[in-house]
Amino acid sequence: MADAGRLTQATGMRAPAIGPVTLVRLAIIAAILVGWEALAQSGLLYRDVVPSLLAIGKAIVGLLTDPDYYWHLGVTAYEVGAALLIGGISAIVVGLILGGNKFLSRAYEPYLYYLGPTPKIIFFPIMIMWFGVGPPSKIALGVLSCFFPIALSVAAGMRQIEPVLIRVGKSFRANSWQMAIKVYLPAMRHPIINGIRLGLGVGLIGTLLAETKLSNRGIGFLIIQAYSLFDMPRMYAMLIVLFVLAIGANALIGRLGGLDQIKRF
Repeated sequence: MADAGRLTQATGMRAPAIGPVTLVRLAIIAAILVGWEALAQSGLLYRDVVPSLLAIGKAIVGLLTDPDYYWHLGVTAYEVGAALLIGGISAIVVGLILGGNKFLSRAYEPYLYYLGPTPKIIFFPIMIMWFGVGPPSKIALGVLSCFFPIALSVAAGMRQIEPVLIRVGKSFRANSWQMAIKVYLPAMRHPIINGIRLGLGVGLIGTLLAETKLSNRGIGFLIIQAYSLFDMPRMYAMLIVLFVLAIGANALIGRLGGLDQIKRF
């Protein structure tokens, strides 16, 4: 500590202080952990329904050292990535069309608002009939899940573009493709990234739900398998790891788009 103090004085740099927001975050996390452990030790629920933090920690270690887990994780990552790629590209195209054409927007955009909140899992039997019981049906459900938030975000972003940017593009006689690449997409970077972040969340949910319903691979399959065997520590461990990975992917997308709002502790 003395060396750190001398180094601070020598360099003239002050060590970053922990702000009140960080303290509140740490307090919330600590309260959740303490409350969880208290509930686990209270015996109010059946044994292992709320396992202790030690049991969950051991399950996380066992999970991360299991090579089979990473194979299932790769399956889910492939399905979610393919769904986000296909659904994202198609949603951006649809959003550009609807956002740039008032007639098509008034005619078709209400359907996006009506179908967007609909639980996509109800379409899973159709996906199975069309694409089979393998990964393609999970990818299709993920595409259907992530399409709507991205398309609506892009369409809204199109209407917020400064008219002067459009006039400049047209003054250079840019065609539709050049306008989309050089003007529309750069000007809508924030709405697109926000839409992709929302699409990632719902696409992940849709894919995992599909894996829990009918699959023999993927994280969703492992979660429902642990639930069926009443291996609660392993189930909670997979949920925690998945939660951390989802946060990391979301933060990475935001950072790549220059929208990362997560403050460092």
